[in-house]
Formats: sequence, structure tokens, C-alpha cells
Amino acid sequence: MGSTAPRTGIAPMGLALVILLLAPAGLQAAAPAIVGRPLPPTQTLALWYSKPAENWLEALPVGNGGLGGMVYGGILHERIALNDSTLWSGGPKEWNNPGARQVLPEMRRLIFEGKFAEAHRLGKKMMGPYTQTYLPLGELTLGLHEGGAAPAEVLDYRRTLDLDRAVASVEYRVGDVTYRRDVFASHPDGVLVVRLTASRPGALNFSARLGSQLRSRTKSEGGDLVLDGKAPAHVDPNYYNRPDPVRYEDGGEGMRFRCLLRAIPEGGKVAAANDTLRVEGATAATLILGEATSFRGYDRSPGRDGADPAPIARSRLEAAAAKGCDALLARHVEDHQSLFRRVALDLGAPPAGAASLPTDERVKEYGADDPGLVRLHFQYGRYLLIASSRPGGPPPNLQGIWNDEVRAPWSSNWTININTQMNMWPAEVTNLAECHEPLFWLIRGLAANGRRTAEVNYGCRGWVSHHNADIWCQTAPVGDYGDGDAAWALWPMSGPWLCQHLWQRYEFSRDERFLREVAYPLMKGAAEFCLDFLIDDGQGRLVTAPSTSPENQFRTPDGEGTAAVAMASSMDLELIHDLFTHCVAAARLLGEDAEFRSRLEAALAKLYPLKVGPDGRLQEWFRPFEEPEPHHRHVSHLWGMYPGSQIGRGTPELREAARKSLVGRSDEGTGWSTGWKVCLWARLGDGDHALSLIRRTLRIGPGGVYPNLFGSHPPFQMDGNFAFPAGVAEMLLQSHSAEGEIHLLPALPGAWPDGSFRGLRARGGFTVDAAWKGGKLASAAITSSIGGKAVIRLGDRTTTLDTAKGGRYALDGALSPAGGR
Repeated sequence: MGSTAPRTGIAPMGLALVILLLAPAGLQAAAPAIVGRPLPPTQTLALWYSKPAENWLEALPVGNGGLGGMVYGGILHERIALNDSTLWSGGPKEWNNPGARQVLPEMRRLIFEGKFAEAHRLGKKMMGPYTQTYLPLGELTLGLHEGGAAPAEVLDYRRTLDLDRAVASVEYRVGDVTYRRDVFASHPDGVLVVRLTASRPGALNFSARLGSQLRSRTKSEGGDLVLDGKAPAHVDPNYYNRPDPVRYEDGGEGMRFRCLLRAIPEGGKVAAANDTLRVEGATAATLILGEATSFRGYDRSPGRDGADPAPIARSRLEAAAAKGCDALLARHVEDHQSLFRRVALDLGAPPAGAASLPTDERVKEYGADDPGLVRLHFQYGRYLLIASSRPGGPPPNLQGIWNDEVRAPWSSNWTININTQMNMWPAEVTNLAECHEPLFWLIRGLAANGRRTAEVNYGCRGWVSHHNADIWCQTAPVGDYGDGDAAWALWPMSGPWLCQHLWQRYEFSRDERFLREVAYPLMKGAAEFCLDFLIDDGQGRLVTAPSTSPENQFRTPDGEGTAAVAMASSMDLELIHDLFTHCVAAARLLGEDAEFRSRLEAALAKLYPLKVGPDGRLQEWFRPFEEPEPHHRHVSHLWGMYPGSQIGRGTPELREAARKSLVGRSDEGTGWSTGWKVCLWARLGDGDHALSLIRRTLRIGPGGVYPNLFGSHPPFQMDGNFAFPAGVAEMLLQSHSAEGEIHLLPALPGAWPDGSFRGLRARGGFTVDAAWKGGKLASAAITSSIGGKAVIRLGDRTTTLDTAKGGRYALDGALSPAGGR
């Protein structure tokens, strides 16, 4: 699904596709032979390769939160695929379904009568349209080594992504000339920069072109290249096959975009004509790309009421060009490192010779048996979050901000029944709180639109969202009014899960202003919907109905087949318990809403309880239904153990039932599912089992990674990359809100006997450093940003620190004080 999706309906405007149809100069020549084995880069936090990328899943990502690039590193030609986080098809529209409210009572009747298959089929009448699609912006291609014979061979080729500096580089020799390219996407300056150099004066000759798969036209203007384009008014999901899946509107809906490219040579000359820039006889050159879209907000039509992208793109380009390459690079590196260097990790020395292998070969040879590779993949996840999630823009979607298909897998949208939330799991604990903020932008939009969906579709107060969203903040169930399946479409519980992230931000920061002004109002709105949606089961217990466990199904007791729709799925109960509990805590902290707080507490007392089945496993549904797919990739009913905290040491029976459920689901799964299971086994304190799942991740192939270490669902999804650092962090440090402790080394595997970490975050405003030797804690340090009590746990031992704001407290391996503040 996805990689072979047709590109039907993608039409050029003028010379839109020239870059795709006409190869740059030199591309038709035979590829030069690569001679010699390059030395590995000196930096240990780098992905590197000994040949150019042959496809998109071998290319290396750069990004500034909004503008993304995939760098191929070619020799005769360079290709950089471009994305903008706001470039989506369509625009705001009516997606609510008044018929859903009329269907709801009948569906509930069928559920209470045990007619689950009928209820499942009836769910089609509650659906709205599919979401819109995240789109590729275009491509920058360079024709290299022009003006003479193409090189027959190159020496010591190396392609690198330096995670610490966020720069993708290519270097090789042709004869006695060393050529180098450095590519970075600057957040402070909002541009993509390509720096090309040759070691011999005047040896640099190349051309540059811009193009797009979308309707567009490229021209030269004032010495720059200008690409103007327009996105489709509608794109169907890649799995929805009907005529004309990609539709454009002339003069109507559809986001507009502009890219500008300037070449600044050092020595030599530059000329712009038609759709091409040419640099001849230079020693170095800097390419600066500025771009913008007409996106103006989730509630504004980008085609009829959008921003003008031309002056925005021009402003970015001119401001960056005035600074020069050295200043742009310095500002970029300083900005990136201010986030990236907050956390350091050492899990032990890599095997001899492992670091000298190109990254894809290293994965194949050693995988997770190389602690240096685990460290690299941990920091790669943090790098990708920094590159794809910055304040002021939308959060990373299913593919971060990198997508090369007009009909991407699952529309490359926000799948908010796990994947979008998983993207943010490392944000707080790995000290990237700023990267969490774009998710709050999405939640605000969903809450605003979701109030109407709650009223129209359900007759409820508050706000609701379902399992898919797009940049227009669609909140209704998807499925094109009946094409979809209730197993995934009919799930109105994403609001409570998203609200958990608001509470997490408060827990980690203790920012009462954020709680009062942002988090609590949104949490309260989601809770209002849940209060109205809950229904008495006839025995005095509150249940959700209809209720699904995302994307899974059960065999119906009447033998009619399979269904997904019942009542009181465990995940629903856990999400509502989490939301209500935290709303009560927030209202009490803020001294607000006493009456509302009482309603929540009364509902919590009547909430249908979690059940342990006859086989000792935690039930996924309100009954112990037979599972047609025992190893299903989703483990939704275990949400209350991770990322929730309802199931833990304080609930030993449920904890054991959750463990048995996890064993029953097996270690099989997609890339993101494996990442979730790493976190769950870490939460259970079983580091060796968590590491066995890390071994499944660090392998080339389905459920593992691609050569560029992107997560393989398959196809590509970014959530597995983000789950990885969260899982490793969970093995080394836990701070569950239900237990109120900072737990050091809770799931340390035997394969990591010596190591250290610096800069991980714990709830309560604490930053934690630790080192261990021979599998035992050697030292730790706790830094408090706000002061307060810290309970530190190591195995069965605890100690309590009364901390002051800004204080740093050193502990030895026995948790005894080892120095002053």
C-alpha cells in the first residue's frame, strides 16, 4: 500500500515536469566507478555510506521543522527532494454527518442486544469524508561536472549525515580534485542551503533546476529560479481506488506555493536562463532556496483566502543571502545544537571495526549487538524530531515532513489512534520540550472543529476527534460516508489521548500558566464530551457505546463472523480514566470548577472496570471475545500501562494480566508496534526483553529499518524512529505520575553493563544524569528547575531529596549524597 500508488491526475502547467522528464546534463552518461574504500567520518554520531542513494529510502533527511529535504548524494547529478510541512491538498470543508446522530440510538440498541456484526455494519452510516493528503513540494536537481568529459571514476566517495551539526555531506575525488557538498535546512533563517566546493580553483561547473510533481511552472527571474505551483483541490487516499483520485480546480481550491533558488559563486560566473541556473569556472558556490505556501490557518481556504507565498519566499531568500554561507551555517549549527546536545548517551563501546563500516552494512553485520549503533539510532530519533517539529508549525505526520508521493501511504496524514502521539513520546523525556509544541497547535484546531462534530454527530457537548486528521483539522470519522471500516473509522477517543500530552507538558515543566491557559481548557472540553458520551449499561456502570479497540476485531459469539463494534473496550476505559483523573487534579491545582470536578469523580467511581479474562490476560473488550488475529500489531488495551500509568506496581493483578497479554501478542509486529512493545517491556522492568525488541528494530527489512534508518512499517512511517529513543529512555529512567518517583535504571539489560546518560528529563521539573558499571549504578545527579521534593528509586531502595530551584544533587551508587548543590 502506498509505494505503487498511481499518479493519475497529476498534470503539468507549462514546463512543470521538465526536471522529471529531462535529465540534467551528465545524467545520461554512464555512472562513474567508485574506487577505494573511504575512511569513516571522525564524528561518531553520523550516518555514512560509501555510495550514492539509489532511491528515496536511501537518501538522507534534513529539515528545519517546516522545510524538509532528502539528499541523494549523486556524482553526475544531485537530487534533493523537497517538502513543506503545510503543503496539503484541499481546504476546510463540511465533514460532519447529521445522520450519525440519528443512527446512534439504534447502534446502541444492537450492541446491548449482542448484535455486534449488525452494529459494525451500521457504523458505515456514521462516517464522513476521507482526510486530505500531505504532498511533496518539488525537487532541486544539480547537473555536476559539466563543461567537459564526465569522470570515469571517483575515489574515496563518502556520503554522511552529521547528527550533531545537522548537515548532510558528500565528498569524493576526481583525479587530484576533491569535491564536496554540504546541505542543511536552517531553522533560524528558514531556508535550505547547498554549499559546493572544489579543491582546485575554477574546477566547479554545474547546473541547477527546480521542478514539481504538482501543477507548476519554472522560470528565471532577476538571476534566480522561480517555481510557482498549485496543489490539488482533492486527493483520495492511496488505498481508495476510484476514477480521478487527484483533482485540481482552476482558480478555485488548492494551495499555492513558490520556491526561489539563487546561486552565489566564488570565482567563475552564474547565468540564469529559462528553467536553469548555470555556474561555470567557480571554486565554490552557495545555493539558497527559499519557499512558502499559501497556508493561512486550518480554518482558511488556501486557494480562495490564502496568503501570497511570493513575498514570503522572497523575504526569506533575500535575508539569508545577505548573511552569507558562513553566518547561515553558524546560526544553523548553534540553533540545532542548543537542542540536540542537551542529551548524551553511552551504552558501551561498539565491537571492534563496527564504526568503520557504512551504516547500512553496520546494521546488517551487528544490529543491536553494537551498543554504539543503538546510541546512534537513539540520537537519530531525536535528530528527526528536531528536524520535523518546531514551534510555529504543525507537528510531524506519519512520515515526519518527508514524503515523495502525491498519493502517499495513508495520505501521510495524522493518524491519531497511536502514530501521531507516538511521534511525541521522546519530546519531554529526551529534553526536547519545544518540539512538543506543534502537537498543541493541532489539538487546538481539533478542539475548535471538534465541538461542532460532537454536537452534529453525537449530540454531545465538548469536543471530539477520531482516528485521522489533516492540516484542516478534520474531526469527523473518515470513510467517505460508508466506504471505510468501523474497525478504524469509528473511534471517538483520540481527544483524551491527545490531552494526555497536555498533562505531560505540565507534569514535566510544572508550568501553572500553561496548565491554566492552554492545557486545562482543552482537557475540560474533551472530558465534557466523554461525560455526555458515556451511557449506563443497565447495571449502574458507565460504558462507551459504540466502542472499538483501534483496528482490531473479535469473533462474534453468535458465529456470524467478526466485528469491531461493542461497548467498553479497555482502551476507552483507560483513556477516560486518565483524562478524568488529570482533569480532577488540574481543577484542584487551579482552584476551579468544583462542581465539574465532582461530576468527574462520580463518573470515575461508576466507570466500567478493567477485566482480567479466564486465561489471565487483560481483556481487550468488555467480554473475553475470541481473537481472529492473536498477534495483532495494536496493543491498545495495554495503553493504561504505557503511555498511561493506571496499570503499574500499585495494581499488581492488572500488571500481571498486562504482561500475559503482551506475551500473547508476541514480539511480531510492524516497526511502530515494536517500538511500543519496547516501551511496555521497559515499563514492566524487563530490559532484556526490551532489548530483544530493539534487535528486531535494528535490522534491514520489514518491521525494521530501511538503509537510511527510516522505520519500516512497512511501508515507511516515522513513528518507529520516534518510539525508539522513548523506549531506550524508558529502560534507563522512569517517572510515572501514578507512583511519583524517579526510577533510575529500571530496565537495564545485561548487554549494557557499563554506560551513562546525561540530560534525560523526569516529571516534576528534574533533569537526571547517571552512570553505571558492572550493571550497577555508580553515580547520579538530579538537577531541579523549580524546586520541590524528589523521590529517587533504585531497585527496592528509595531516597528523598528536598530540592531548591536550580539545585544540583549528586548521589553515589547507594543513593547516598555524594556532594553539595
